[in-house]
Amino acid sequence: MALQQIVEETVTGLGYDLVEIERSAGGLLRITIDWPWQPGLETFVNVEDCEKVNRQLQFALEVDGVTYNRLEVSSPGIDRPLRNDQDFKRFVGQLIDITLKAPMGEAAAGLVHGNRKKFRGTLEYLEGTVATESAGPVHWQIVWSDAPEVKPGQRVSKKRVAPPLQALGFTRDELREARLAPVVDFKGRRPKGAGETPAQE
Repeated sequence: MALQQIVEETVTGLGYDLVEIERSAGGLLRITIDWPWQPGLETFVNVEDCEKVNRQLQFALEVDGVTYNRLEVSSPGIDRPLRNDQDFKRFVGQLIDITLKAPMGEAAAGLVHGNRKKFRGTLEYLEGTVATESAGPVHWQIVWSDAPEVKPGQRVSKKRVAPPLQALGFTRDELREARLAPVVDFKGRRPKGAGETPAQE
């Protein structure tokens, strides 16, 4: 049985969602899990959840003869990947980073550089889908401003005209990667969905 299938069946069988599987140098197998999304209810994976999944995965991987040196189960961090439509719906209104598979090209229409593939902006859902010739209906867009960030203590002139907001519509098929932007709040409050709780073998 393939690793993806073993891990996914084990994780979902315990009532969690599989977010990501990573194999890294040194034989580390890292599994990221989360609670299934329920609109209006935000729950976070804790150490006990990670330990429970870790124990069950050790057994399942041993049965199927999967080799690894170290197993780590953790909750999503502040740069949580967005994998499916449910993830995108869950994080509407959040700041995200996306990387396109191909540069914008002529579609940039002079607003951004045609070779640009990486964008950071607020995720929005488009109620009325817009058809495109190449990628089908567009359900999602990010909105951003290219205004430079204001540094702490820096004064901003009231006469200063802010650059206009820009928007980019996209389909999930056009994306190489999408993640929550790793925004750190230094006031002691974590951004929504932040935090990471690992459990190691």
